Amino acid sequence: MPDPFRVLVLNQVSASGLKRLPSDTYVVGKEVTDPDAVLLRSADMHAMDIPPGVKAIGRCGAGTNNIPVAAMSARGVPVFNAPGANANAVKELVLAGMLMAARNLAPAQRFVDLLDPGAADLEKAVEAGKKDFAGTELAGQTLGIIGLGKIGSLVADAAIKLGMNVLGYDPEITVDAAWSLPAQVKKAAGVNDVLKSANFITLHVPLLDATRNLVNAKNLALAKQGAVLLNFSREGVVDDEAVLAALDRKDLGWYVCDFPGSRILRHARVIALPHLGASTHEAEENCAVMVADQLRDFLEHGNIANAVNFPNVSMERESRFRVAIANANVPNMLGQISTAMARAGLNIHTMVNKSRGDMAYTLVDVDSPVGEEVIAALKRIGGVLAVRYLPQP
Repeated sequence: MPDPFRVLVLNQVSASGLKRLPSDTYVVGKEVTDPDAVLLRSADMHAMDIPPGVKAIGRCGAGTNNIPVAAMSARGVPVFNAPGANANAVKELVLAGMLMAARNLAPAQRFVDLLDPGAADLEKAVEAGKKDFAGTELAGQTLGIIGLGKIGSLVADAAIKLGMNVLGYDPEITVDAAWSLPAQVKKAAGVNDVLKSANFITLHVPLLDATRNLVNAKNLALAKQGAVLLNFSREGVVDDEAVLAALDRKDLGWYVCDFPGSRILRHARVIALPHLGASTHEAEENCAVMVADQLRDFLEHGNIANAVNFPNVSMERESRFRVAIANANVPNMLGQISTAMARAGLNIHTMVNKSRGDMAYTLVDVDSPVGEEVIAALKRIGGVLAVRYLPQP
């Protein structure tokens, strides 16, 4: 019987996810040494000495900023995440944020907290103070959504059901996302168009070089006076200093976000929440289950789904003998792989190869056992990053 896979867990991960890794073939825990894989949520791996035997990393969430993805790519290690698994949780928090801003709930709550419960004129004080917190209704307002992936689509659908008009923009929208988008969503020409037209603007984009400070002083000047900006995406997609200046000028009405950075804390028109986007039991379970299943399929069969640095590659087993190869996306790799196997007298039963940017990945099923000398020969090919032999009993 082969040795069990060893999975190091860096955070408290939902038991529902851990149960997807059978105890007879996996050793899972926070004290695991020489791990084959690492499972985590928010732990920062950048300063971590990641063991050389690690073959995969699974992030129980969408963002992977806490993982050295480039370094893992150089080692041929896929980094899995769970896109969409926490989408409903984030959607509900966006709706809550819109309602908090529209109805001035944060200052209204602060006002109530300061009331004297023993005062004889308490009811009179409440009635006198409530006029300062009159708000607006969401129905009939325009919501601008920047980023129309799973979360953006769910937010759009919910907003339409609340009677809002929805304007959306996403230059990288996928076919699947486009199909799931409600037909009532109007297409914006760009970020500036959204900011000029919307009463509420919500961001749902990853943090990349192209999206850093996506909302900034220049385009905030285009926003409708009193507009509400919501950021449940990533802290860096918004220029905090520009937002504060817009709030002070009363160009923006509210900034609602999930990132309580030091610059924005305690501003009267900022509602900052403590990273609550995916903090529901349901979302944590969904993320853990999704990533555990992806991790298991990779470790046992070499299949890849939802890795942020690898192409999606899946192939049904047509032989007991499988080789998985991660390599640089350069010419003649398949030829060299096939040649190495042919020289060893191996007949390729079926093969699939896909690429994503600089990374390529190949699964090969052969008709007979693969010896260690063949694996060594494959590893010697220039540009090959990792080779795994995955025989079935």
